[in-house]
Amino acid sequence: MQCSWKAVLLLALASIAIQYTAIRTFTAKSFHSCPIPNPVNCSLNQDTDVADRLCDENPTFPYNLSRKTHVLILATTRSGSSFVGQLFNQHFDVFYLFEPLYHVQYTLIPKLTQSKSTTDRRVMLGASRDLLRSLYDCDLYFLENYIKPQPVNHTTDRLFRRGASKALCSPPVCESLGAVDLHLEEGDCVKKCGTLNLTLATESCREHGHVAIKTVRVPEVSDLRALVEDPRLNLKVIQLVRDPRGILASRSETFRDTYRLWRIWDGTGRKPYNLDVTQLTTVCEDFWNSVSTGLNRPPWLKGKYMLVRYEDLARNPMKKTEEIYDFLGIPMDSNVERWIQNNTRGDRSSSKHKYGTVRNSAATAEKWRFRLSYEIVAFTQHACQQVLAQLGYKTAGSEEELKNLSISLVEERDFLPFS
Repeated sequence: MQCSWKAVLLLALASIAIQYTAIRTFTAKSFHSCPIPNPVNCSLNQDTDVADRLCDENPTFPYNLSRKTHVLILATTRSGSSFVGQLFNQHFDVFYLFEPLYHVQYTLIPKLTQSKSTTDRRVMLGASRDLLRSLYDCDLYFLENYIKPQPVNHTTDRLFRRGASKALCSPPVCESLGAVDLHLEEGDCVKKCGTLNLTLATESCREHGHVAIKTVRVPEVSDLRALVEDPRLNLKVIQLVRDPRGILASRSETFRDTYRLWRIWDGTGRKPYNLDVTQLTTVCEDFWNSVSTGLNRPPWLKGKYMLVRYEDLARNPMKKTEEIYDFLGIPMDSNVERWIQNNTRGDRSSSKHKYGTVRNSAATAEKWRFRLSYEIVAFTQHACQQVLAQLGYKTAGSEEELKNLSISLVEERDFLPFS
């Protein structure tokens, strides 16, 4: 039975309304495509003039027609996220952005790290989702709403960690580089390339087959549901976790002022009365909530979520990276393999920069066992006992057990992707 053009129009409008309700992060910019008749309700010999008129008069939001895979690395600070980001940054066909949500946080809520307000969290997450949606659409101009001072003629020298993105330090975005500059250090990239032209960056993004973004500013995977369910995206989430004891040790060493009281406890053996334990417990709560969502395998995450432990990646980086790329459905190229070989076998002198990625990855994953006192480890194990068990991290029952590297504190677990 043929359906009338009015019936098709009503179906199209109803579809748009349903999508708009479910997906709250649509931006003003969208792709346009012709609505496809439902073969159940409409015959295949539908009047082509009517269909053409519907295309002109009632465009709809389509599915991801570009076949790009959009990747989000969901992590927390000092969990190995810079290392994981490089596994995508080195791929010739991936446009990688390092922490673009930094600009949202420090423009809207400069003191977010001290804020416990749920309102602040909602504001931050809403703006973050909008920005991520635009960036996956290669609309880098949207960043200008958050970069201060405002870019002039779409150029800026204030993009956070611009040098951490290979695509932003290569032609056509940076034309001043020669053949000898193919492996620039982050700081050298900024010096040689000068200001960033967002128009050229947008063009470069569109020329790449895939887009990957790393962030430590989204607490849980459920905060990304609107993006994951957006039919215009093919978004896949790599959730990176690390032993909370390792995260605490690394943060105490890297953010010395912020974690000063933890360092005092570690050095004196006396726990300060005003210690901010939320610096630890928030990490564990976010891990627990997010990983619980992922492991419960809700339908909206089917084929979209992979849990990766930093320790597994550190011990066998090539194998784990291959598994990640297999989950994403992206061929892993030789640039990534070469980078892994050159950046996971370093000595102690290799990791001079606090955000560096050249190091002995296996040794780095275990280093926290010699950095923290047993008293702090025992406190952490008690405060985070649920998530430690959930992620397969064993507790150390004594000082001797903590320092004995022949005793593994990581259980063998195979967190298979939800496919």
